[in-house]
Amino acid sequence: MPEPDMNAIVGDHDILLVTLDTLRHDVAAELAAEGRIPRLARHLPGGRWETRHAPGSFTYASHQAIFAGFLPTPARPGPHPRLFAASFAGSETTAEGTFVYDTPDLVSGLAAAGYRTVCVGGVGFFNRRGPLGSVLPGLFQEAHWEEEFGVTSPHSFENQVDRVEQVVGQLPAEQRLFLFVNVSALHQPNWFHLPGATREAGDTRETHAAALEYVDRHIGRLFAAASSRHPCFVIVCSDHGTAYGDDGYTGHRLGHESVWTVPYAHFFLDPAEAVR
Repeated sequence: MPEPDMNAIVGDHDILLVTLDTLRHDVAAELAAEGRIPRLARHLPGGRWETRHAPGSFTYASHQAIFAGFLPTPARPGPHPRLFAASFAGSETTAEGTFVYDTPDLVSGLAAAGYRTVCVGGVGFFNRRGPLGSVLPGLFQEAHWEEEFGVTSPHSFENQVDRVEQVVGQLPAEQRLFLFVNVSALHQPNWFHLPGATREAGDTRETHAAALEYVDRHIGRLFAAASSRHPCFVIVCSDHGTAYGDDGYTGHRLGHESVWTVPYAHFFLDPAEAVR
């Protein structure tokens, strides 16, 4: 996937970053190949996800890295030029097309470039209910979280998109937007996304896949809202995967292939082409 010149994009485009929290690469790839996530797949270069390695094995660590400019790394020998990077002497992944900022993190770097920075959180690390849950959303000028956006809601992503539409609709036309959405629907518990699954049986790889299909049914609304005002540069990726009994492992914050290998894509949306 060729790297765009972010210095030409920043300031001209709105930017949307979506993390599909805990999404496994193998599940994402299978669903794309089987035509089960058509709204996402139509934007993936060649209809396929890029295979990358996560910068962290759980949400907090991975998002701290992402917001410092360390997106998931291509799963092949590098070095790999980065899209965003803080000014840092000796960086081997800062290239001519990298947007370099003189702040500690990408969010404040884009704010300094004139962007309105907005977070619509999902999992608990974005709930602002205590000091730890306030760190990541605290990077943004505007942060939103409700119980209905969280992991226990069967309609979490629809509710998040509703809020995005409200936020975007209130912005002045000339204001550039950096919108971040952490999608909680893939995270445990996700059993309720698969018809016939039960709480007692718990989450499985199949319910995880059903959760991605649920997200796909509504992500067109998110893309339409994000690109309704200006051309939009979009990054969609997982922050890390999760294990469902793989080699005896369950969950994440552990060093298993199912956790470290993640799907990634970036692409452009034009206001005239946005569809729901």
